Amino acid sequence: MNDETLPRSIARELNFENGSAIGISNRWENGQYCSILTRRGIVGCGIYDMVTPAEFNQAIAIAKGTPSDPLVEPEDLFDATIVDATPQAKALGVEIGMTGRQAVEKMLAG
Repeated sequence: MNDETLPRSIARELNFENGSAIGISNRWENGQYCSILTRRGIVGCGIYDMVTPAEFNQAIAIAKGTPSDPLVEPEDLFDATIVDATPQAKALGVEIGMTGRQAVEKMLAG
């Protein structure tokens, strides 16, 4: 395989008021997803399933892009609206309708 056929995966440190997290962006031919990994859970795009993480007691909050405006880089999640969250994320204070940045801050608090 050459570099043109390999998918792209990038991880970088992101800083917030309540601490630091890891921003992740993965891209491949005709697809992508991004997420922000905190010590207590993940704020990610709509590729994440909610049922399995809830079953495993994981805090996950998701925002959803559109085909014309996809969420590609972790920073795209900052202003994106949270559309779903596991009960564990809600227990940390994450609410539907808040921004991804607000959800990350909730996960980093405490």
